[in-house]
Amino acid sequence: MIGDLLHWSGTLANAMIAAGIAIGLALVLHFALFTVLARIARMSSSEAGAEIVRRLRQPLRWSIMAVALSLAAEGNETLARVWEAAARFVVPALLGWTIYALIQALALVISRQAEGVSDQIVARSRQTRVTILSRSAGGIVIVITVALMLFNVPAVRSIGVTLMASAGLAALAVGAAAQPALKSLIAGLQMAITEPIRIGDLVAIDGESGRVEDIRMSYVVIRTGDERRVIVPTSKFLDTTFENWTRVATGITGSVVVPIKPGYAFAPLREAYMARIALRPEWDERTAALNVADVRVGSVELRFVMSARDPGSLDKLRLAMRESMLEWLREEMPEALCDEV
Repeated sequence: MIGDLLHWSGTLANAMIAAGIAIGLALVLHFALFTVLARIARMSSSEAGAEIVRRLRQPLRWSIMAVALSLAAEGNETLARVWEAAARFVVPALLGWTIYALIQALALVISRQAEGVSDQIVARSRQTRVTILSRSAGGIVIVITVALMLFNVPAVRSIGVTLMASAGLAALAVGAAAQPALKSLIAGLQMAITEPIRIGDLVAIDGESGRVEDIRMSYVVIRTGDERRVIVPTSKFLDTTFENWTRVATGITGSVVVPIKPGYAFAPLREAYMARIALRPEWDERTAALNVADVRVGSVELRFVMSARDPGSLDKLRLAMRESMLEWLREEMPEALCDEV
């Protein structure tokens, strides 16, 4: 009895020593490898290398340890038995973790590169595609990884074999259960390809308006002007009509109408308008004009056209310019003001 105990304790000690040596060598190799990679990344002018190295540091550390344990298990029967049971779950998990980290690193690098693009429409378009596609790819990697781990459980594998035997019924059941998820996935991919909206676009849907803050596979987050977050299902942007105010431009244009009495020159009004709008921080310097909108008996409607970066800035600009021009008329041309103003 004591001899068997000593034998097993010695065998276990040998296995632990072999595993410890393997892990130690793996950590030394990982440290050396990533020291060199980090130095190469710092020498590069691009941030892509440094970001990929940072993201892959943790998953590759454990992956190198797993490889080292696998090699050590070939020379130790006890360690081989333990590692064979654990590897069924560890190897798929580490592989999925590494691929997921690589996807996230590439997505972050491309998003940062898009921020430096001068054309904001192109930048938002690239960021939207990267966000949706990276999340889709990450979700697929997670599902496949979990499936590979579960199928190493005998009970789960036997259920899978039973389902495969009745493939028709299983397909109907899985299809019915996964319909919402599949619909969201397809809607997200379709949104990435067709781009009805992009991250940063100004949209209006169901009586709510705001900027697209985030696009998920199943929903879109819209930040309103009063800092509320409106959650809209992704499929709704493909099934219903909505407004996208920045689909082809980064700003938005509006106007205010001020009626005056007929018979007055427009040039002083135009000069005063251009001088005053130039002082407003909300104006994006794209559009500013004074047009005659309508002529009626006893009044002429002047339309002051202006542009701003977003709806909130435009609302502030419209209110400020209406007040400013009415104040100018009161001081410079009080007789031009209509009785109803």
